[in-house]
Amino acid sequence: MKQYLNLVKNVLDNGVIKENRTGIPTISCFAEHYKVDLAEGFPLLTTKKVFFRSVILELLWYLRGEDHIRWLRDENDCHIWDAWADDDGYVGPIYPTLWRRFPALKSESGASYPGKGTDENVKWAYDEYDQVQRAVDMLKKNPNSRRIVVSAWHPGLLDEMRLPPCHVMYIFNVSNGRLNCHLTQRSGDIALGIPFNLACYSALTMAIAAETNLKPGVFAHTIVDAHIYENHVEGLKEQLKREPRKLPELKIQKKPLNQLEFSDFELLNYNPHDKIRFPVAV
Repeated sequence: MKQYLNLVKNVLDNGVIKENRTGIPTISCFAEHYKVDLAEGFPLLTTKKVFFRSVILELLWYLRGEDHIRWLRDENDCHIWDAWADDDGYVGPIYPTLWRRFPALKSESGASYPGKGTDENVKWAYDEYDQVQRAVDMLKKNPNSRRIVVSAWHPGLLDEMRLPPCHVMYIFNVSNGRLNCHLTQRSGDIALGIPFNLACYSALTMAIAAETNLKPGVFAHTIVDAHIYENHVEGLKEQLKREPRKLPELKIQKKPLNQLEFSDFELLNYNPHDKIRFPVAV
């Protein structure tokens, strides 16, 4: 995929050295952007092997609304989040929780905010708000809306998270019957994280397009701090030498998101170059 290789090359050529919490310096660029047309194929990198099973399991985990990784780790033998979980598998209120159970203030009468003129005697409590289902419902009822937004950033809960969300917000937009998605990411590990984010959110867009009777459109991605860890440089240079191959095809069963299982995703004609191992910076 040329867009990814262009991102890698630009950061290697123009990035600046920055220290960070992991202790491993990065080469970093500010506000990188690319986009891919999902009509041209499923954007799973071909210049190295990306583990499709882990990509889809991570997406399904996001959709479960949990604050732990036991479904991933214990039931599906998927360990991509182990480094950020405690011994009980707890990761805190990150993507799954904020996508499906975002904390919302509710009153006894159903009002959603104690605004001006509110009776001081009304009791308030926290409820849970399903942002993903709201997005699906809006796409069905008002696809031209410019307010179909899902946020994974909650300042009041950051101290409860094992890792504050890197991909903080995505927005759906419909044009000519095609479902587009724009992802904003505060921080992006180009070697390890970005290939997963690209494939995961593209699959999410395709699944929602199927449920809402739309065609997959464009996936666009803005990365505020796009960085390459110094111990990833050689592996990425190897990828730059490799010629991208034809993108695979992804078929997804048309189902409500809550009913999707791994078997509903079928990857066809994936022919990548050999895998490249990159150490995880925690």
